[in-house]
Order: sequence, then structure tokens, then C-alpha cells
Amino acid sequence: MALFYKEIFSAIAIAITFIAFIPYIRSIHQGKTKPHAFSWIIWASVTLIVFLATLTDKGGAGAWPIGVSGLITLYVAFLAYNKKSDRKVSNIDWIFFTLAMLSIPLWYFTSNPLWSVVILTTIDLLGFAPTYRKAYSYPNEEQLTFFNLIASRNLIAIVALENYSLITVLFPAATALACILFVTMVLIRRIKINKDRK
Repeated sequence: MALFYKEIFSAIAIAITFIAFIPYIRSIHQGKTKPHAFSWIIWASVTLIVFLATLTDKGGAGAWPIGVSGLITLYVAFLAYNKKSDRKVSNIDWIFFTLAMLSIPLWYFTSNPLWSVVILTTIDLLGFAPTYRKAYSYPNEEQLTFFNLIASRNLIAIVALENYSLITVLFPAATALACILFVTMVLIRRIKINKDRK
């Protein structure tokens, strides 16, 4: 019976993923939202690798929303690149991407997904840097509802996990916190810019 509830929470988290991404993707198509392409490439890579690590540590139904999110994130990265969104790629962006890719052999050689998840979570959080930088300057080009929904989705995905460990909880918890902090920063910047215009 407990497994049934985990699957229900997982389904809710997946539904929230689609609810969050559909308007965000539509907004990209309309040219209203211009995500940083490289941030999304980093996030897609990291999310898909963490999905595999979570499955390995018996995350069960709680891993499914991470996998779905990884695939959709990959699509957003593709859109951001094709729509000629912010493509400025700094040296630090390349470092984050390289570290994300290096986590795979680290996991393979250590036979321990924990270090990969710790490294990938750190990279994912650092992957926010280009988006934070862009949103700080252009706070009106981001969809805050999206980041609020992703934070909620991650918290629900944690409830759906079938095994609680640092491997399974770290990534969704850290990403939820990063989204909450991002929304807070953008709101503060919007208020400041509106005051400066008056």
C-alpha cells in the first residue's frame, strides 16, 4: 500500500513537471522567455545522470519525475539554442559542463553513485550562475511560475522516493532551494528596477 502512495506522489510530481514546462516552452516559442542555452545543457546532462544514480540507489517512483524532467530539460536546451537565446558561453560554463561529464567515469571507477550525485548537484547549482547573471540584468525575461512549480515538484518527488539517502534526496532538495532563491532574487530585482524607473 505504501508503494501505491509513492507512485501517486510521483505521478503528481510528473504532472507538475508538465504544468511547469508547457507554458515555459510556449513562452520560449513566442520569444517572451530567453533562457540561457548553456545553463539548460548543463542542467539536462546533470539531471539525466542523477536520474540514473537515483535509480541505482533504489529511488523507485521518486526517480521518475527526475527522468522526465531531464528529457524535457534537454528539449528546452535545444529550443534555447535554436531560438538564438543567450548563447554567451564563458570559460566557467565549459568547466561546469566538463565536470558534469567527468562525473560519469568517477561513478564508474568508484562504483559509488554518492560522489557523482554530490558533484552533479554542485554542478547543477553552479549551472544556475549564467541564468542568475542574465536574470539579474533582465529580470523580466524569466517565468517565475516555472521556477515555483519546479521547486514544488522537487519537494513532492522527495516524498515519492522509495529509499531515502543522501544519494536520492540531495539533488531534488538542493534544486528546490536554488529555485526558491532564484525567484526571490528576480522579485527583488524587478522591484528595484521599477523603483528606479519612477
